[in-house]
Amino acid sequence: MKTQTSVLAVIAALSFAACGGPAEEPVDAAETEVVEEIVEAAPVVDNATLLAGILDAQEDDNKARFGDRHPAETIEFIGIEPGMTVAEVLPGGGGWYTKILLPYLGDEGSLIGIDYSVDMWSKFGGFATPEFLEAKGSWAETWTEGALEWRGGTEADVSAFAFGSRDAATDGTVDAVLMIRALHHLNRFNTDEKDYMEEALADVHALLKPDGTFAVVQHRGPEANDDEWAKGDNGYMKQSAVIAIVEAAGFELVEESDINANPLDVPTNEEVVWRLPPTLGTSGEDPELRAAMQAIGETDRMTLKFRKV
Repeated sequence: MKTQTSVLAVIAALSFAACGGPAEEPVDAAETEVVEEIVEAAPVVDNATLLAGILDAQEDDNKARFGDRHPAETIEFIGIEPGMTVAEVLPGGGGWYTKILLPYLGDEGSLIGIDYSVDMWSKFGGFATPEFLEAKGSWAETWTEGALEWRGGTEADVSAFAFGSRDAATDGTVDAVLMIRALHHLNRFNTDEKDYMEEALADVHALLKPDGTFAVVQHRGPEANDDEWAKGDNGYMKQSAVIAIVEAAGFELVEESDINANPLDVPTNEEVVWRLPPTLGTSGEDPELRAAMQAIGETDRMTLKFRKV
């Protein structure tokens, strides 16, 4: 039986010879066959298996939402693969998708987090206190530092910026940009003085490589509902409107999917996204209403894949 040492020696000799250098000792033909058999027998982890392992390692609270968010199917639909450079819009402090993407992108991959501009955050009111806005001023640094802990033992590169302040050196370097449940806020705060949607989509377009992918997962409202209701204040947008807005910014719709569809979510003109899980913001102390909202599940969502043109 060949020892591990002898097998490694053969591998080293073969590698040295393959690089054009003379092996110090002749390589035994039988040992060469052993090495070839080992290489052929070594398990090859395909992307689906790799992703499945990463998903299985997620925290239980995050895994409980897989049935509504379908991360494996969504990532496959978008076409994300290890080694890519990917930008994620509004990754959040908890990093729900970031904790999946970073270990999946791996040692050769890169993830860029993108936040709303501080100016836009100031439009939210309520929680957007002076202290909150001050913290947002250093968000890129603090988020990057935290995200380094989510790489799952890989050496994936991590960086971040806020819309309107991208580094032009990164233009044309990104394979895919993900905007998951984040488009409606960009749309709701547009004014005559400032078009946050235009600014954000211009940044996305600049970042992407030629033919790069822009993926949108967005709360979807019924086409029959009022346009004003569906502009974003209630969390919902119409799919037709989203497609029109994104295509006008220099993208082409490649494919749409019902991966994240929920036919049970049929909101009226008086209902908001946040009535449903995980927020359950309108249920209060009403257990029957809470149970009804939980029975619907998370929102109906469009899943769209565009390419940069």
